[in-house]
Amino acid sequence: MCVNPLYENLTINNKIKILFIDEDEHSHLVIKTILSKLFQTYETAYSSKEALEKFQTIDIDVIITEINMKNSDGLKLIQTIRKHNSLIPIIVVSSDHEKNDYIELINLDISGFISKPIHHGELLENLSKVVKKIDFKNTIENHKTQLININNDLEQQMIQRISEIYALNEEIKATQREVIFTMGTICESRSKETGNHVKRVALYSEIFARYYGLNEEEILLMKEASPMHDIGKIAIPDAILNKKGSLTKEEKIIMNTHTTLGHDMLKYSNRKLLKIAASVAYEHHEKYDGTGYPQGLKAEEISIYGRITALADVFDALGSNRCYKKAWEDEAIFTLIKEQKAKHFDPKLVDIFFEHLDEFFAVREKYQDVLAITI
Repeated sequence: MCVNPLYENLTINNKIKILFIDEDEHSHLVIKTILSKLFQTYETAYSSKEALEKFQTIDIDVIITEINMKNSDGLKLIQTIRKHNSLIPIIVVSSDHEKNDYIELINLDISGFISKPIHHGELLENLSKVVKKIDFKNTIENHKTQLININNDLEQQMIQRISEIYALNEEIKATQREVIFTMGTICESRSKETGNHVKRVALYSEIFARYYGLNEEEILLMKEASPMHDIGKIAIPDAILNKKGSLTKEEKIIMNTHTTLGHDMLKYSNRKLLKIAASVAYEHHEKYDGTGYPQGLKAEEISIYGRITALADVFDALGSNRCYKKAWEDEAIFTLIKEQKAKHFDPKLVDIFFEHLDEFFAVREKYQDVLAITI
């Protein structure tokens, strides 16, 4: 009989104590079914108050908590826990993807994210990563105690361990990038667009950044930040966001606020990736000649990140079906981009676009939208 490697990894760490927090009795039953096979003991709580009491009196190693509880503020609970312990792994469970404060959760360094209903494999995968991190931490602590009498051979082992910790930190960064991309995808799905839109814009932005001459770090940051360009639309009412036909003057004013809303969501983070994402959200509707919004910036007053996203987003939007329009023909798109050179778009980026059309078309072909068939 084949044993799930996730089970095998967790079983040998069954002394780890987990605290599960949720108001929903069914979720407790699901968690009990899974955890009882793996851990000798685990704690449960049905409210923030009960959770904090157990956290302060019991030696807890891992916390799994619902974020959207009716009678408790899950986000506030995590913030309170972080004030007392900045390192304890926290796995967030959520049944509502649109109302969570995703940026705050990233800044609180959550270790995993599980959607409801809770699935066996997803929970095991998140726990396996957390247990691995705890193992690394314990290994490093053990080595520190041995450093008093360490010799050259042990020093080499320590260097190897540090390299492994560095690799683990890179894995955490990758998880944060995945959360950011997921946030962009959630926003697009709310506006009846597809996740492939943010994939295409990200890859178009990468092509522009490379041929513009940005360094490798900036190219990667450009690619990773671009999916957040429309994150502010998560606060725009559905009646406006998905309206078929033209918006009224008043509705356009509300729609245009998504740039400022997105910027305000992201601007407080000290992470370089989120700072660039804040600029992208704020500036992707600015125009090279200064006639854009919300600030009316001109030419290089607009960051290169904003200028790149502006062209990448327009190219993809024009070539895609939306609730309010059909996709344009390629020649019509080309004509508009040429006409808007040095008006809407950075002229150097327009030149790059036409010099490397084959690369842009390859991305569009690979990540086509899958249209639903209706009867």
